[in-house]
Amino acid sequence: MYFLLIGLVALAMKYLELDPVAALSWWIVLTPFALAVAWWSWADASGYTKRREIEKMDARTKLRIDKQRAAMGMLPKKKR
Repeated sequence: MYFLLIGLVALAMKYLELDPVAALSWWIVLTPFALAVAWWSWADASGYTKRREIEKMDARTKLRIDKQRAAMGMLPKKKR
C-alpha cells in the first residue's frame, strides 16, 4: 500500500512538473508501482495475506466470545 501511495505522489509531482521529481526519468517515477505489484504477488503466493486475515478473524471471534462471557458473568477471576 505504501508503494502505491509513493507512486501516486511521485506521478502527480512528475505530471505537475514539481522540482525534485520533474528531472527524474519516468522509469524511476513508475518504479513504486512495479514494487507494489511485486509485493502483492509475493504476499498472495506466500499466504501472508491469508494468515493476516485469519488472525484478524480470530481476534474478532475472541473479543466477541469475551464480551458474551462478560455479559453472562462467566469471565475467569483474576489471580491475586
